[in-house]
Amino acid sequence: MPQPEDVYEILRDVRDPELGINIVDLGLVYKVDVRPDGKRIDVEFTVTYPGCPATVDIFQAIILTVRRATGIKTVKPHLIWNPPWDPGRMSEAARLELGYPI
Repeated sequence: MPQPEDVYEILRDVRDPELGINIVDLGLVYKVDVRPDGKRIDVEFTVTYPGCPATVDIFQAIILTVRRATGIKTVKPHLIWNPPWDPGRMSEAARLELGYPI
């Protein structure tokens, strides 16, 4: 059974299609919960702004990527808005790639 930190690593394969950077380094993944019975994984995530055209793509990519890597059929992404995303949530690598100050 995967641990939350394993799922975070798996989610590094999900890229924001507009920015080309993975959603973990962008700071879009807020929480991962692997149910104790190992039959469901919940992922709380956000996008960079309301109305982001990549929202559906990211939502579907989370499901497909986590299912494929873990074999767990029930993967539930939850789009949340609180706390709102801001560039300070990005990893140093993402900040450098996008030209933000460190």
